[in-house]
Amino acid sequence: MTEDELQTLLEKTLPAADLHGLLVEECQDQDVRLRFPFDARFVGPGEIFSGPALLSFADTALFAAVQAAVGAAELALTANLNVTFLKPAEAADVVALARVIRRGRRTAHAEAWLFSHAAVDPMLHATASLAVRPREKAISPPLA
Repeated sequence: MTEDELQTLLEKTLPAADLHGLLVEECQDQDVRLRFPFDARFVGPGEIFSGPALLSFADTALFAAVQAAVGAAELALTANLNVTFLKPAEAADVVALARVIRRGRRTAHAEAWLFSHAAVDPMLHATASLAVRPREKAISPPLA
């Protein structure tokens, strides 16, 4: 999947509120690099990035890595998410490097590292297990 294809897939799949203006900078097989542009609305006490916003960014990066690996015909659904905050995030762009660690037929395991502005000193590490389902079967119809 190319960067443009992944960008389009994310924009078509995720609600606009989850995108936060993210940009797909790199997509190679099952490794992705995303940039979440700085937005003052996400700055909390102490002039640092909001923790809940970073959790959302990490989940999106993990989702993007798995989608890049499985393609548009399937849908990745987060089943488990483990996050470790390593240090406060500066009020700057957030760069996410995410990759699939292991992929089976129905499950993928991925990890993401988040950095303030440049990939030097990580501020967050996340791992996740995602269920992989055919897109048309991934979401059941609403209950009556």
